[in-house]
Amino acid sequence: MTDSSRKTNPDEDTQRLVKDLETVWANPRGLGALTIVNHTTVGLRFMLTGMAFFLVGGVLAMLIRSQLAFPGQNFMAPEIYNQVVTMHGTVMMFLFAIPILEGLAIYMIPKMIGARDLVCPRLSAFGYWCYLFGGLILLSSLFMEMAPESGWFMYTPLSGKVYSPGLGSDFWLLGITFVEISALSAGVELVVSILRTRTQGMALHKMPLFAWYILAMAMMIVVGFPPLILGSVLLELERAVGMPFFDVAGGGDPILWQHLFWLFGHPEVYIIFLPGAGIVSTLIPVFAGRPIVGYGWAVFAVITTGFISFGLWVHHMFTVGMPQLAQTFFSAASMLVAVPTGIQIFLWLATLWLGKPRMQVPMLWVFGFLFVFVLGGLTGVMLALVPFNWQVHDTHFVVAHMHYVLVGGMFFPLIGGLYYWLPLFSGRMPSQTLGKWGFWLTFLGFNGTFLVMHWTGLLGMPRRVYTYGADEGWELFNLISSVSSFLMAMGIAMILADFILHFRFGKPARQNPWNADTLEWATSMPPSPYNFVSLPKVESRHPLWEQPQLPQAIAEGRYGLAAAFHGRREIWGTDPLTGKLREVIHLPTNSWWPLFAALALAVVCISLLLRWYPLAGIAVLVAAGFLLRWSWENGTHSRAAPDARDQPGNPPLHSRTMDGPGVWTMAVTLLADGAFFLSLLFGWFYLWTISPEWSMPAESPLSLTLLVVAGLALSAGWWWLERCVRRLRHRQGDGLAKGMAMITGLGIVQLALLGWVLVEAELDVTATAHDAVLMVSLVYVMLHSGLGVILTLLQGLRVGYGYVGVEAPLEPVVVRLLWRYNLGGYWVIVVSMAVLPSVIGGSV
Repeated sequence: MTDSSRKTNPDEDTQRLVKDLETVWANPRGLGALTIVNHTTVGLRFMLTGMAFFLVGGVLAMLIRSQLAFPGQNFMAPEIYNQVVTMHGTVMMFLFAIPILEGLAIYMIPKMIGARDLVCPRLSAFGYWCYLFGGLILLSSLFMEMAPESGWFMYTPLSGKVYSPGLGSDFWLLGITFVEISALSAGVELVVSILRTRTQGMALHKMPLFAWYILAMAMMIVVGFPPLILGSVLLELERAVGMPFFDVAGGGDPILWQHLFWLFGHPEVYIIFLPGAGIVSTLIPVFAGRPIVGYGWAVFAVITTGFISFGLWVHHMFTVGMPQLAQTFFSAASMLVAVPTGIQIFLWLATLWLGKPRMQVPMLWVFGFLFVFVLGGLTGVMLALVPFNWQVHDTHFVVAHMHYVLVGGMFFPLIGGLYYWLPLFSGRMPSQTLGKWGFWLTFLGFNGTFLVMHWTGLLGMPRRVYTYGADEGWELFNLISSVSSFLMAMGIAMILADFILHFRFGKPARQNPWNADTLEWATSMPPSPYNFVSLPKVESRHPLWEQPQLPQAIAEGRYGLAAAFHGRREIWGTDPLTGKLREVIHLPTNSWWPLFAALALAVVCISLLLRWYPLAGIAVLVAAGFLLRWSWENGTHSRAAPDARDQPGNPPLHSRTMDGPGVWTMAVTLLADGAFFLSLLFGWFYLWTISPEWSMPAESPLSLTLLVVAGLALSAGWWWLERCVRRLRHRQGDGLAKGMAMITGLGIVQLALLGWVLVEAELDVTATAHDAVLMVSLVYVMLHSGLGVILTLLQGLRVGYGYVGVEAPLEPVVVRLLWRYNLGGYWVIVVSMAVLPSVIGGSV
């Protein structure tokens, strides 16, 4: 509804509008609350669950420090101590750091960019349930004394079946993979939402810096997490089935696990750091009272940090044995990453210098971050030097460095950001007194704990030791660290008490209590499920500084999408570069499908743990059924769009276009899939060229003739689908259903031929890594081809129901992207694993 069509009585009009919005966007209560998909609720669930896991990880840390406080301590048995150490790192890295930052981003990003929700709200809800169930499965191993003992990085062969025969490693591998599905879901969601749902006029160069940092973080998650997922899948297959990916005797290599893990692990450091730096870049301008110095340089530093971080993984592997040239390259890259970080630090300092800083509680945490993180960065540069790294590798020096970087780079800014945004959550102000006490106890306790660890590391104390002798010279330093850790725990307890008490006793906050410049403070406090009564047009990076009355104007419905009588949840779809309006995106409402799908996957995970493979297979089919049923309620389906008509004066609904958010979501999802695929290819060529016992047969066991014929069937199906999409673009929809049926048939032909190839090859997957990799690659191709067949078949059915056609052409474009990906990936597999071995032979 445009401004010109509104009623003449603004008060009545606004009341009617608010009532309509509350009806459409309302969150159900009771059992129905499990169906909520709204980003505000989902983000809060992520953060509260992450904080609960943080408390568990903190208790584990206290147990570790208690064990090491005095020499000769034995109140924990060695195997229990190893479980506690492993689970402390696992909980903090996988169940706290990433999820709570993603939760904050899910909560804040739509409010900052002027949207009512994320672009795929059911996807973020599904991600939360996967995170919760995966975390509980993983944590349950600790209470059953079956937790992994191999360290949070699960190095092979220590984590393999021989040296870890119990279920501990399986809990880790399956639980972490489950949790990483959650992380990838949120990553895809955030990338697409930031690029395509910013409010009108918010071009990229006008976007809040926090959104830039989250965009970089989410893209790094999309690219960085799949290598670990692949590694977890391969290691679980080795443990459960005997495929020797990491067994030298079978042609595997345990160092391959380290490569796959650190391809994820080192970018993860910056995935954790970037949101913290984004919080700092948000808070400093507000409390300095001026825009940040060098906005463009800050964006450049963010992007550069993301790119460089993927070239650092061998930084953790200097002692495994590698050519000096490789060590030199990765050493230089490790030092180079300090440059964009230094740029950001100098921009923050310049902003503070040129402004008039107000020393309130959030700024205490910012200054604590600057002190701690800079020290961590300096020790990081030291560790980038190969000779020094050799000396302190696997000592407490590395433990201290890691905590300075991660706690300084993530935890300090996170608490500062929570204090800053607390009025937005509750409508009340936090206590300055409790806040300051909490900061100083935490700051002093942290430095007392981990600064001393640098000295014990330089004195030679190894990490992960169960106990030590009184004659080592480490006892005083360990006692100081342990006492300080309890001081830090007192500080964190005081912070949590402040957070809890302020909801009841905090002073009511006024609108925009910090005099901030970004749009989240234009919402009500606490915000409504729809955030904004109307969606504003933004002309600058600091809308609330330049338009102080903007919150009132938004609340009065003076801007866009000020209507909800049609029953749709709507947000703007804008150009990713310029912020110009392109479409109206109608969002799905509350649903049980995300919860049901996550529950079915949890059954899969538990069944695989218990080796109940028939039940696991049934649960996979059930999960697939839930996901496909969820996908059916899409586009112009009545549950997705109760009224699928365009409104006069507004851009078209996204389901009426050929470049809606579904296309972008599929593209970003395939980017993650591509990272998984490239990691698989990396593993193939790595084992081929490095593994000392790699065995390559004289002729490939795969029938090249059948592979080529199957590829031709896939190519024909792709060509036909491209033709159908081109016809839709020219508004020619006749024969669309029959075309989808023929494409489905070609896909089935390809699947049948691949099955023939697999049967004819007679691969011995437990004898050689060569055959095991071929099996995994063929299964990967068949799963993707099968998904393409199912989705194409569904498209044909949706044409018959009237959900897809000339007036609603979006969905075939989405499916086309999958077919393109399948086609490219298939021929790469054929060339890499069937053609090259025959041409080159057993070595390259």
